Amino acid sequence: MTELNFKKTKPKQIEEILIQVCLRIAKRGEGALFVVGDVEHSLLVDQNVPPFFITENPKLLESLALMDGAVIIDKHGIMKSYGAMIKSKTTFKNFGTRHSAGLTASMVKGNLVFVVSEEDKKVRILKNEKMIMQIDALQRDVEKSVPYAVDLLESVGAGALGTIGTGLLLPALGITLIPGIIVFGSAYYLGKLLTKKFS
Repeated sequence: MTELNFKKTKPKQIEEILIQVCLRIAKRGEGALFVVGDVEHSLLVDQNVPPFFITENPKLLESLALMDGAVIIDKHGIMKSYGAMIKSKTTFKNFGTRHSAGLTASMVKGNLVFVVSEEDKKVRILKNEKMIMQIDALQRDVEKSVPYAVDLLESVGAGALGTIGTGLLLPALGITLIPGIIVFGSAYYLGKLLTKKFS
């Protein structure tokens, strides 16, 4: 066992690094796909970069994400593979192959998926086949909102959001609690979230 197997990174740290990296990629008009968890995939490139903690080298993570394919990160924050091709089992209506691959990866229980769209410069977070959050990289000072977005994911639990987020093929009910960030869910759930946030 390597030293990497003994250290654990908190989910909040993983989410914050990923959102920051995704926003930098989106602002440049490039796309990327990150999967926190595991998903069946094949590799498009030789794996010359050894596994590393993403919190310790976000710039390398960003570079790897710009290659074709997804970056697979385990639940402890270790980059496991890059240039990963995820065969889509379903399509993300009105979106391309990257979003469809992300939707497929989100079908695996426990996975949290971050998709960066080069077309509209938005970061979409998926879980349980649902979009649970969308962040607009073009929103002024959106980087300042990243800790709040992570707190929101943590306070209500990405798992809870994932169970009631918007179905990707259904009309979405979203609410903006933080500038540039939309959280998706049922009217009942969003009402409870608002009450919790502002009480």
